[in-house]
Amino acid sequence: MCGIIGYLGPRPPVEVLLEGLRRLEYRGYDSAGIGVFDGSRIRIRRCEGKIQRLSELLQGLTFSGSVGIGHTRWATHGEPSERNAHPHSAGKVVLVHNGIVENYLPLKEALRAEGRVFRSETDTEIIAHLIDLELERGFGPEEAVRRALRRVEGSYALAIIFEGYPELLIGARKESPLLLGVGEEEYFLSSDAPAVIPWTRDLVFLEEGEMVVVTPKGFRVTDFGGRSLPKTPRRVDWSPAMAEKGGYKHFMLKEIHEQPNGVIDTLRGRMLEEEGRVYLQDFPLSDKEVRGIERVMLVACGTSWHAALIGEYWIEALAGIPAKAEIASEFRYRELLGGPRTLLVAISQSGETADTLQAVREAKRKGFRTFGICNVLGSTLTRETEGTLFTHAGPEISVASTKAFTAQLAALMLLTLHLGATRGRLPREEVRRYIKLLRTIPRLMEEVLKQESSIVELSRAYAEVQNFLYLGRGISYPVALEGALKLKEISYIHAEGYPAGEMKHGPIALIDEKMPTVVVAPRDRTYEKVMGNIKEIKSRRGRIIAVLNSRDPLLEEQVDSVILVPSTPPLLSPFVTVLPLQLFAYHIADYRGTDVDQPRNLAKSVTVE
Repeated sequence: MCGIIGYLGPRPPVEVLLEGLRRLEYRGYDSAGIGVFDGSRIRIRRCEGKIQRLSELLQGLTFSGSVGIGHTRWATHGEPSERNAHPHSAGKVVLVHNGIVENYLPLKEALRAEGRVFRSETDTEIIAHLIDLELERGFGPEEAVRRALRRVEGSYALAIIFEGYPELLIGARKESPLLLGVGEEEYFLSSDAPAVIPWTRDLVFLEEGEMVVVTPKGFRVTDFGGRSLPKTPRRVDWSPAMAEKGGYKHFMLKEIHEQPNGVIDTLRGRMLEEEGRVYLQDFPLSDKEVRGIERVMLVACGTSWHAALIGEYWIEALAGIPAKAEIASEFRYRELLGGPRTLLVAISQSGETADTLQAVREAKRKGFRTFGICNVLGSTLTRETEGTLFTHAGPEISVASTKAFTAQLAALMLLTLHLGATRGRLPREEVRRYIKLLRTIPRLMEEVLKQESSIVELSRAYAEVQNFLYLGRGISYPVALEGALKLKEISYIHAEGYPAGEMKHGPIALIDEKMPTVVVAPRDRTYEKVMGNIKEIKSRRGRIIAVLNSRDPLLEEQVDSVILVPSTPPLLSPFVTVLPLQLFAYHIADYRGTDVDQPRNLAKSVTVE
């Protein structure tokens, strides 16, 4: 996602800002910019495209100030362009922002009523106007920021400078990460450690609802009420490579832990709770066309296909439209039946998956309507479908996909709610209820991730096993498939995912004390049936790991190990049940010493058939 860098100190700010932005390139972006003091004035330079282009714009320019801010943007509100790139300004305020202002529409209307004129399509510019309005009312910069942020709903990491205050840098955080690097008489604000590690390893990590005020005399952290909070820099012993991994041993583990934020970023700005509807900016079908849809086809490969299988359940259950998830490499060779009343949803993390792209092309030749769910701006899929819903999970470096999966689920649920509401299948109150439930999901995911130490112990007990069976019913069947795929991809252990009801039609012949079974068994309408499957495995001396979302002494006495996840409504359970399976696979692979991030024979993006 977007990257922030801020600097106050004796070095030439432009050099620090550009180097910091280069070290944030791995997060992905479509535009970049900086704002730097030149005397008491602030000069802004920004552009669409890469940092190299920004660097070329700055060649030959000199700046006399010691404070500046920089940003790499991944578009959410407004297309990638120079006018939508950061920094944004209003009056004396210049700032950069990561996150989304969820109430930007009413705020924009209120500010227009105050006579404010907007120069971009972004929600970020609204924050600049809010702060400048408080300055006009006579408040100083620090209090103006606090008062403005009380009106903002959503998430933000902010770096702010003010014309007339050439030795002041302010940062604020809510739900988006922000840290302060403390050097020798110099300070660095950033959204991520790699941007500051070249200069200092003494970091202050801002917590939720905290602000930092930086001057040449030092820094001061407060809450949004102005109360001072004692903060001591913490030294991190990270190499630059480790800094990119956020201190985690592997990118995969980092990306597993990034999933709550990935879901937040995918949902933000797209759920209008008060109105009880979902906003999909780039959805190509009119409301009349949505009401005429006769079928939804979801095409994808690998992990994305598992997400599609869950989307199939959701679209049929909530939107009332017949749906089918298809493996793209098979779909493209079928005799396709359909036309303009069939919506083809293509799902790909990279947007370059050859089989998925070819499936889209075949569907377009048959007259299908096409829509993409993708994580990469500008990718081929985004250009060849009629519209795209971007997942905003940020770059996924590890070959084995994790955070893309849960971000795709978030996107699929948004699509489902939009289809269901537009067709009249989901009343406004029901959409509002699901929006409220979706807002709770990232917190529940965090609860699962906090159990990692117990999953590490469990993984050690099974690390030498050579074969696994994963079972699930209903919406948990794709979760079982995904858990088995993760294990085989990175640990090289043979693992198969199966519908639990199919166990007696073949796989039960494999069950013995040497072949463990992972059973995904949240409380839903299939729960009693799954209990029967567990008893069948136990009677054949099979070892069982059960993923449950509520305690059940009767079931627990039948299994060898229990992983307990938070309870959710049945349709939303995959968001939490998949996480322990990812961690289990990761820690087995790490214990076995495999190359977790780049497993043998696999590529991140399969661009050939």
